[in-house]
Amino acid sequence: MRVEVQNLKKYFSKTRAVDDISFSFSSGDIVGFVGPNGAGKTTTMRIMSALDEPTHGDIFIDGVSILEYPEKAMHNIGYMPDSLPDHNDITVHEFLDFFARAFDLRGKKRKDVIEETEQFTNLSKLRSKTLKQLSKGMKQRVSLARAIIHDPDILILDEPAAGLDPRARIELLDMLRHLASKRKAILVSSHILSELGEICDSAIIIEKGKLLCSGKLDQLTSVQMLKNRKLFISHLDCAGMIADVLGSTLGVDNIKISKTVIEADISADDEQVASILESLIDGGCRITEFRTTGRSLSDIFMNITKGEVS
Repeated sequence: MRVEVQNLKKYFSKTRAVDDISFSFSSGDIVGFVGPNGAGKTTTMRIMSALDEPTHGDIFIDGVSILEYPEKAMHNIGYMPDSLPDHNDITVHEFLDFFARAFDLRGKKRKDVIEETEQFTNLSKLRSKTLKQLSKGMKQRVSLARAIIHDPDILILDEPAAGLDPRARIELLDMLRHLASKRKAILVSSHILSELGEICDSAIIIEKGKLLCSGKLDQLTSVQMLKNRKLFISHLDCAGMIADVLGSTLGVDNIKISKTVIEADISADDEQVASILESLIDGGCRITEFRTTGRSLSDIFMNITKGEVS
């Protein structure tokens, strides 16, 4: 299944919340949707989930417009908002049962689906608690359970890891990997870029409603790797040798030397970086750490965004 966002625009008076963005992703992909606060991520996701209408543009699922056939789109899409409302008069099980009925699940099938979903999201022991009694992490589990209750092919998840403790975030990432292995197409926004980078195949970065870049992570990092890249070398008493090797390597500048750590700006490619390390080891230098920056989703984000809002 393929999702295509084409020339999407959403204006609120003079504010261009979404300003002519296009991207696509397919079954089995986990795509990180990244941008500063106010970049237009939630607005885009709500339009993609057929909850809002765009000012211009369209979203297609296998060539079918969600504007023309919103009901069909809703059965194909599971949307998880950034927060779950508090309800003091409905339990977890009743909440999931309501949405299962809304998607026309009946009889034994509905019962089995709810039970499987509760088990998958670790909610079985909480099924009798009201939503208001739940912690933030448990509410996020309920919100994910609601999004997948009808077994949609596409998941649109808005900040699913917000407010979760480290264990809960790890468990959430494992659930997303499992869903992707079942050929779900997943678009997920998050400000925890280090964790998002661990599970994503691709990334879409927007700012002020505009698309800055999109594509497979390895392609994006290859474009960005020569920009604002740094090399860090920790060592045991071989600063002179390291300085000599770096000084004779093209693309290495601004070498900063301290007693045990050397830092430098580097525009060299991976072959040159490997050669630097090889030369140091062959020369007998005792290296305790050797790393470069500029290859992660966080690095890409910091390199190309300015932190501006619409």
